Amino acid sequence: MFDQTLEYFLSQSQIKKRDAAEVKWSHAVNSRSRLTEALTGPTHMIEADIIMRGQDPKEPIMAHPPDTDSDITLKEWLERVKMHNKGIKLDFKSLEAVSPSVVLLDEVLVELNRPIWINADILSGPGGQARPLEPQAFFSAVRTLPTHTVLSLGWTTGWSAGTDNPGYSWAMVHVMEEICRTLKNPVTFPVRAGLLAQSFSQLTWLLQQSDRYTLTVWTGQNDKITLQDLLPYKNKFDISRIYYDLPDS
Repeated sequence: MFDQTLEYFLSQSQIKKRDAAEVKWSHAVNSRSRLTEALTGPTHMIEADIIMRGQDPKEPIMAHPPDTDSDITLKEWLERVKMHNKGIKLDFKSLEAVSPSVVLLDEVLVELNRPIWINADILSGPGGQARPLEPQAFFSAVRTLPTHTVLSLGWTTGWSAGTDNPGYSWAMVHVMEEICRTLKNPVTFPVRAGLLAQSFSQLTWLLQQSDRYTLTVWTGQNDKITLQDLLPYKNKFDISRIYYDLPDS
C-alpha cells in the first residue's frame, strides 16, 4: 500500500502537485483552542500527542509529557476533526495509550476519509535518551487499523549545540528496515533535520528499499539547522517522498 496523503490533498485542490513539501503542518494541537486554530487555519496535517489521563476517568487525552491532563479527550478531538478535511498525525509517547486510542479511531475512521498517520519512536537513535516503544507490542496494538494508515516510525534522538552530533548509523537503518519490511502499511521515517548532513548515505539506502517508504524531516525547538544540509536530499529524491515538517522560519 502506497502513501495516499498527496493524492487526498490533490483531490481536495489543497495542493497543486505531488510535492510533499507543499504539505503544511500544525504542531502540538493538544487543547481546544489550538484545535480551533488548526481547523480554521491553512495547514493540511494536524499533529497532536496522546497520553492516558493521569487520574480517573482513565482515557486517552491530548497532552505531551510532563502534562498529565488536558481540556480535550481524544474522542472529543476526533469528533471535531471529522467535520473538516484535514489530515491527522497522532503521536504516541506511551504504549498504554495506543490500544484504547485505536478503538476510538476504528469507531470514527469509517467517516474519516483522509490521511491518518500514527507516530511512535520504536528504536533508539543518535543521542536518544528517551525509551522507545517496543516495536512488536506497538504493531500488535495498531493491527486493526486499515492498511492505508501511514505508520510514522522513528528513532529517539538528541541534539546538542557546539558538539559533533552523530547521524543515523548503518546499524540503525538496517534494524529499522528489517522491522518494516513485512508491514503492509506505507511507512514514513521521521528524521531530525540537524542529523541529516551526516546520514545521507544511510537514509538514501533506506528509502531505496521500498516504494512504501518516505521521510518526514522535523527539527527540535533549539536545534541549529542549515538549509544547505537539506539540498542533497531535495536534489536526490522524488519530491513526493520527503515531507518537511519544519517551522515557517
